[in-house]
Amino acid sequence: MISYEFPLNERIRTLLRLEDLYQRAQYFALKNDPEEHHVALTSLFEILDVGGRADLKSDVMQELERQKQHLDALRNNPAISQEALTTVLADIEKAVSDLFLSSGKTGQELRENERLMGIKQRSAIPGGVCEFDLPSYHYWLNQSAEVRRLDLDEWLAPFLPIRNGVQIILKLLRESGKTTSQVAHQGVYQQTMAGRLAQMLRIRLDGNYECVPEISANKYALNVRFTTAIGTQRRTSVEDVSFELTFCNL
Repeated sequence: MISYEFPLNERIRTLLRLEDLYQRAQYFALKNDPEEHHVALTSLFEILDVGGRADLKSDVMQELERQKQHLDALRNNPAISQEALTTVLADIEKAVSDLFLSSGKTGQELRENERLMGIKQRSAIPGGVCEFDLPSYHYWLNQSAEVRRLDLDEWLAPFLPIRNGVQIILKLLRESGKTTSQVAHQGVYQQTMAGRLAQMLRIRLDGNYECVPEISANKYALNVRFTTAIGTQRRTSVEDVSFELTFCNL
């Protein structure tokens, strides 16, 4: 099964982008090759750009506090696992505390690092980080993998409180939905929203289908069109496509 997630507002879109960038940065930071550490660093620069909003940290903290209040009301509910609830609440409290203790705008330390900002500026130019353009960066890439990993860990550290908060919010969002089985006849599926609220849609379908979903949605209707994933021309699938649909909302 392949899962596709579609944010329905700008805030969730930003959180999903940050999640993807954090995963990529941390994945490549653990590797050994200079080329892999270059990808980790450029992903870090993208996190700086995507997460550059001054109010992002406060937005994440407010959402975590809102979820904490909602979950607190479930204490002593016999239908809820109290052990799991306690774990989630503890994770939220730690994430809020870490965000509160992180001073200033997220990533400000990196923005004040002239060396890194010089690399970031040159990396926006195709081929702009060649050794003759940035000899100091070439020198860093030729250090041992251990030295580069220590630097990357230091540069990523200021972003960990936001990353942890984003992970918790998206986990709760993904677990909030109810999944139903649907069929897109000849690749097309339509449904009226009928007052249904959603911040994100998730579609899961068998990887044997050679198509991908395209979604358009508003407060009145949802339209899903499955288009071919092979060949040079994009066209609507002519076969019926069975898929799972989940409306996620906090």
